[in-house]
Amino acid sequence: MRFGSRQTIRGGIGTVVLCLLAVGFASGQAAQQRPQLAGEVFKNVPALKDIPVDEFMDTMGMFSAATNMNCTDCHTEDSGSNWANYAKETPLKQTARRMVLMVNNLNRNNFRAAKLVTCYTCHRGDQKPKAVASLTIQYGVPMEDPNEIEIFPDPLAPPAAQILDKYIETIGGAQRLAALTSFAAKGTYEGFDTEQLKVPVEIYAKAPAQRTTIVHTPFGDSVRTFDGRAGWISAPDKPMPLMTLTKANLEGARIDALISFPAQVKQAFTQWKVGSTVIDDRDVRVVQGTNAGQPTPVNLYFDESGILIRLVRFSETAVGTIPTQIDFSDYRDVAGVKMPFKFIVTWTNGQATTELSEIQPNAAIDAARFARPAPAAIPRLQ
Repeated sequence: MRFGSRQTIRGGIGTVVLCLLAVGFASGQAAQQRPQLAGEVFKNVPALKDIPVDEFMDTMGMFSAATNMNCTDCHTEDSGSNWANYAKETPLKQTARRMVLMVNNLNRNNFRAAKLVTCYTCHRGDQKPKAVASLTIQYGVPMEDPNEIEIFPDPLAPPAAQILDKYIETIGGAQRLAALTSFAAKGTYEGFDTEQLKVPVEIYAKAPAQRTTIVHTPFGDSVRTFDGRAGWISAPDKPMPLMTLTKANLEGARIDALISFPAQVKQAFTQWKVGSTVIDDRDVRVVQGTNAGQPTPVNLYFDESGILIRLVRFSETAVGTIPTQIDFSDYRDVAGVKMPFKFIVTWTNGQATTELSEIQPNAAIDAARFARPAPAAIPRLQ
């Protein structure tokens, strides 16, 4: 098998990605209870050695998003066929190390270490930052990104509680939602990690916020679990057999599990703001939730009917903030509750589409489904 082909990872990190800075795996590192740091898993990562592995991989996603490059662009062309080849030095790796230091110094010296200058600030999807002003951009029609919103107080906007109450009522009402305490679902999944092949997927969820997704990829099962407090990813395409979720990734897993049972959404955040935007020529209300001590918000997008059509959450990396976007559609009735049978997850490491064929409400789910998963068997590259 070959990982890291351009056809499957353009615009994202791809199925098997190490990093712009890493030059190989550190040997003899077994999975531990505490989150492992990048310097314990990868060799020669001085600029990012002290961050958890999941944040390290998100940082690689920021590099990819900023430069529109993939792993073999920065590593050697033969890296996808043999793990050892990722250790080969390239000029772009050296440049990336210098850029991390430059960005850190800019923010420390000018913005009190706040990450206001990032890789994306200058690159914006290009390998080389632009040095000449663009008249096409200046006088052209601006391209609006509905995820780039700045919410200001609007006396004409309905309060967040009203929008959320309409959402609850639209999908079945508080009483029916309260009666939904668990579900088991089956369907198909396709994404960069399956090389765009449709494969079986199972989802198990239990209120208020436990969720496990099992994707049966051609290379072995990929398991993502949140047990209500802790979260893990066990997958054959990850740099380690079992990756512990930390910080914003752990909070993201909680939000994903919580949104499975929307009756809890109003209590999920202590502060709410309301804005508006347009998605696919449709007017959309944006309800933004934050909690004290939480550096990034969560944006919920509702169409005119009151249905949730998008969720955007954010993760802080060593070089800036990256978004994860989840688009919901194909709502169907399940025990009196409208539930999305299709959702598309888009993030800097790829895009994946899940289409469910069945959802069993109030299923009896073994508690072991939400336990810490076993480490994945990592395929050996030839």
